[in-house]
This record gives sequence, structure tokens and C-alpha cells, in this order.
Amino acid sequence: MQSAVVQAQDFDLEKNNYLVLSKNIKQLEPILQTAIELKIEDGRSFGDFIVIICGSTVQDIPDNNSFEKLLKEAQNNRIAIYGCGLSLDKFNVDIQKLPKNLQITKNGILFSFQLAKKGFVTLII
Repeated sequence: MQSAVVQAQDFDLEKNNYLVLSKNIKQLEPILQTAIELKIEDGRSFGDFIVIICGSTVQDIPDNNSFEKLLKEAQNNRIAIYGCGLSLDKFNVDIQKLPKNLQITKNGILFSFQLAKKGFVTLII
């Protein structure tokens, strides 16, 4: 895959960490707004905020200017966006057409469970 493939890593478990597993990239804008509000609300207690895009919606990522704009906004706010490698494979998405700065996790569901076990507040939408 073009981007770094990651699985669960070390996170600061003393902070509030969040995970959203989304099957609809149209939800990315309100997810980012929520992350920014939580960052303000949590202050120094704010940890990591991770979004995993999975399911058939991965087909909507390639050559999508709106998504790329939101991806840049996410990075500017230290919000990590991942594509699910299993979904990308299942729906035959050409990874060469994905934004270069989109991170890929081999298995979004497994990564979600690993983060939940680490205490991430998790939302599936």
C-alpha cells in the first residue's frame, strides 16, 4: 500500500482518546467539527482522535477534492484519518488514486478493537 500501514500503537492513556469508525465519508465534516470542539473542551486532557473510513464508502475517496480538503483540515488539527485496507481491497480501490497523506490500516475493524481495548471512546457511524 502507498501509505504507512499501521496497527495499534502506543498512546497516552492518561488523556481522553477518541475513535470514530465511519462507513460514510459524508460524515467526515461533522466528525472533524466534533473533534475540534472536544479538543477545546478537553484542553490538556485531549489525546488522540482517530477516524477510520471503512466499507463501500472507500470507493468515494479517490479523486475527491472535498475529501482531500477535509483530510488536510484534519491533519492541521492533529486528527488522524485512516482508510481500511480490507475495504480498499474488497471494493477494488486503486490505492494509487488515494491522497498521498491518507494513512492505511490493514484491518480497520481489528484496529478499532485494539484501540477500544486501550480505552479509546469509540463511536461507529
